[in-house]
Amino acid sequence: MITIKTPYEIEKMRKAGMILRDTLDIMRDNIKVGITTKELDEMAYKYITSCGAHPSFLGYRGYPASICASIDDEVVHGIPSEDKVLEEGQIISIDAGVYLDGFHADAARTFEVGKVSKEKQRLIQVTEQSFFEGLKVLKDGVRLGDLSSAIQTFVESAGFSVVRALVGHGIGKQMHEDPSVPNFGAAGTGIKLKKNMTIAIEPMVNMGKYEVIFCPDGWTVKTKDGLPSAHYENTVVITSDGAEILTL
Repeated sequence: MITIKTPYEIEKMRKAGMILRDTLDIMRDNIKVGITTKELDEMAYKYITSCGAHPSFLGYRGYPASICASIDDEVVHGIPSEDKVLEEGQIISIDAGVYLDGFHADAARTFEVGKVSKEKQRLIQVTEQSFFEGLKVLKDGVRLGDLSSAIQTFVESAGFSVVRALVGHGIGKQMHEDPSVPNFGAAGTGIKLKKNMTIAIEPMVNMGKYEVIFCPDGWTVKTKDGLPSAHYENTVVITSDGAEILTL
């Protein structure tokens, strides 16, 4: 069931979103050669809990950490570890959620580790921009497929591919609510988006082909061809004439 949020509920999500925005800024400021993904996870946990909130991911279906930290060919859901030490030239996607006063916010960014190749830089830029290309079409009454198509068209015009096996989602009292929000599809199709719906839009973009593999740890998803992947996500609320980003 798709829920329409009240202004009071949206304000709660906005507060959670600001904590999450600041958490991802802390991640950005501390990502460097030699740091472990476990250390980043501990920083995120410390900051989120210091704000009186809870990391949405910690304990979700048994997930053992506060962030997902996915390096290079890991698309999403990489588990932080003391053994994962960041190296020059890698890219890392940090996905995190914040639960505050009964509501969730969810967002992700992909960061460079030291100096990365121009190809990887472009992958990160296209992934982020694809989110904003989708945002341009959003407003009360548009079809979900209009959003999906805008993202897919932009990504594929840049020579990259959109992951099909994973999609964005509605969000609110639950971290994952209806509707599913694909990053691919046909314009003019799908449900009509309505004012005060809240959704997490999260393009996952591969440098190579869109196929992925699900790893034996039960969480990590990697590109099938071993080429890098980037991830960019924000929680947004649909407005009468556009959308407000709650995590930026």
